[in-house]
Amino acid sequence: MSMMSSVSEADILAPTRAASDDHLVALWLNGRSPHTQRAYRADVERFRGRAGKPLALATLSDLQDFAASLTNLAPASRYRALSAIKSLLAFGHRLGYLTYDVGRVLRLPPVRNRLAERILSEQDLHRILSLEANPRNRALLTLLYASGVRVSELCSLCWRDLQPNGEDGQITVFGKGGVTRSIRIPPPVWKMLISLRRPDPSADDPVFRSRKKSTGGRLRPLAVLRIVRKAAQRAGIQVPVSPHWFRHAHASHALDRGAPIHLVQATLGHASINTTGRYLHARPKESSGSFLSLV
Repeated sequence: MSMMSSVSEADILAPTRAASDDHLVALWLNGRSPHTQRAYRADVERFRGRAGKPLALATLSDLQDFAASLTNLAPASRYRALSAIKSLLAFGHRLGYLTYDVGRVLRLPPVRNRLAERILSEQDLHRILSLEANPRNRALLTLLYASGVRVSELCSLCWRDLQPNGEDGQITVFGKGGVTRSIRIPPPVWKMLISLRRPDPSADDPVFRSRKKSTGGRLRPLAVLRIVRKAAQRAGIQVPVSPHWFRHAHASHALDRGAPIHLVQATLGHASINTTGRYLHARPKESSGSFLSLV
């Protein structure tokens, strides 16, 4: 038997084995985005507070009781919380910290897909952009739509992340799951971005600067949300638009105009093409009903 074959899975996982519940949670959260970490940590603390016992002693009854306590949450939030606990328990079991994965048999509640409600029409989107008078904010809104980047990716952009590419330009973002991707930017949007650059900027200076010194000069996601909400209200749109709606609009409008689905997937940084495919079904162009003989 070779030395390689004599190494067990337990030996491989030993350096990362958790020493406590808190340590397990820290290992499980490692590498996730700050926003995801905050949300998942809150879900875990809520479960631990409800169960009132170490994770190793948690039972299926504890999970079912926790699920029942979440009825006051929106369906999507309830689904996320239960998914988080199931993921944590499965992770702890794989590491050998938990003897049993009691979350495996817990069934997640069905969630209605409301993606179609969060896709702005091209008319609404262009009205939002055209009515924004502030050059920085207009460039920000236009880039959200033209690139489909997440708000965290937009806020992290610095000048070293922008490179010319022929008549166009491109941005490089470090996205979800630790994946780096480059996105080509159309000439009009590229000119908007370049016009924001101050004389002799540092490569690490943020592209979208904040007026608040406490942020280190970088615009924060909450500030971007405020910019988006004001722009939407100015355009007469009453629903609570968020920066992520621009990402939804990018995907939906690009596919409607014939963009290959694999190109949209690469631009948005979707790990699975099935995620991108949701946009094809959210706003269908045809229905089998059109082939029926109707009165």
